[in-house]
Amino acid sequence: MSELSERILQELIEKDSIDTLELAKIFEQDHQKIIGALKSIEAHGNLLIVEPQTRKYFELTPEGKLIVEKGSHEALIYKAIPENGMLQAEVNKLPNSKIGFSKALAAGWVQLDKSTGQSIVKRKTNSIEDNVQKNLILIADNKLSNISDKEKQDYKKRKLIQEVTIKSFLLKRGTEFSLTLPKLETDLTADMINSGNWKNLKFKDYNFEALGASPESGFLHPLLKVRAEFRQIFLEMGFTEMPTNNFVENSFWNFDALFQPQQHPARDAHDTFFISDPKNSTEFPSDYLERVKTVHSVGGYGSIGYRYNWKIEEAQKNLLRTHTTAVSARMLYKLANEKEFKPTKLFSIDRVFRNETLDATHLAEFHQVEGVIADYNLNLGNLIGVISEFFKKLNITQLEFKPAYNPYTEPSMEIFCFHPGLKKWIEIGNSGIFRPEMLLPMGLPENVNVIAWGLSLERPTMIKYGFNNIRDLVGPRVDLEMVQRNPLCRLDK
Repeated sequence: MSELSERILQELIEKDSIDTLELAKIFEQDHQKIIGALKSIEAHGNLLIVEPQTRKYFELTPEGKLIVEKGSHEALIYKAIPENGMLQAEVNKLPNSKIGFSKALAAGWVQLDKSTGQSIVKRKTNSIEDNVQKNLILIADNKLSNISDKEKQDYKKRKLIQEVTIKSFLLKRGTEFSLTLPKLETDLTADMINSGNWKNLKFKDYNFEALGASPESGFLHPLLKVRAEFRQIFLEMGFTEMPTNNFVENSFWNFDALFQPQQHPARDAHDTFFISDPKNSTEFPSDYLERVKTVHSVGGYGSIGYRYNWKIEEAQKNLLRTHTTAVSARMLYKLANEKEFKPTKLFSIDRVFRNETLDATHLAEFHQVEGVIADYNLNLGNLIGVISEFFKKLNITQLEFKPAYNPYTEPSMEIFCFHPGLKKWIEIGNSGIFRPEMLLPMGLPENVNVIAWGLSLERPTMIKYGFNNIRDLVGPRVDLEMVQRNPLCRLDK
């Protein structure tokens, strides 16, 4: 580019001015390259005076060029008509007959004879002069003096010619004209300031109008890709998504409503993140709270309860929710207070928080996937069948169920899946049938059972993407190129 810029300056030694279009012809270069070199010269100061120039001219369209070669549409229609005439229906079959016949009729070259009962097109004159063709030839040769503005507008309307605007620049020597381009400094350094040398240097102007480099578009994390697939599976199975936008929950809904005793180890600070501000919640459904208190302390609904002094102060404590089952409890309480019970299938996928020891398969913050079905007379067979169908849609068929204990489900089962990378069975979820001590205080009918299961989103993602350590999937050790590189998750359904 610098060589081309210096050639432009050389041309202005002997000439007072020169147009960039002329330079393009002299240098046999594309005009845009000349403009680029000119911009480079302008960046170096007032070497040139640059005056914008605009030229307009007419050029033939492809249809206009065809007329120059073969004649106008009206002339061709005239020539196609024999001396004894031609039926109008036949004329209409000729190329460009609509415009050609109309123009020939208006020019007085042809006439329409209906005296015989048929529409016959006849010649009205013995000879014609094809002015359209002659004028287009003149326009092609840029000889416009003998062509009226009315004729030009007519040819534009017929799309035989088009107006072209060419923009260029007229160049003249400026006040700082030189045959070489001075070096422009891009940075102001401490040495330049200390020596005062900056006063004699030329600095490159900042182009504040220039567009910045386009940032790379965002990429979906593997967890989000698997989450989208999980969500689609739930929706296909007829589930409705629960609202899970509250990360902070109180102990009543997170533990007490689930019939989890206040002295349970999970309610200790070693397992749960408690909130210091605001420390407590105060608003609870009063009647429901009393029923929960009763079933905990003295029992009810056929249960003897836990037989301890239940304290409201423990239920009021705020915490980071340890499971999305707290949301399920709220939704089931809302369902119990409807005028009429309707079987319901609910799901949620969102973050939960536990004070865990970090290892290859555990984090303090992770996603829980939860499914809940409330219906009449559900049993353990229904639970195993639904879970198996759910994981089948994930193409996970190597499942094992192990009896377990949960305060709020009975019976309870842990769900295990074989991890090909770790080459061992890992726990991926928990499940069970919610206890009557949890459901009946809410007001649900006695013959309504609720089956539920929950699993981590991270562990199935590890299986699908081949991660052996969860810290390579979430946290500071994550390879950002991995996020960009990994494809969409396609679960075999």
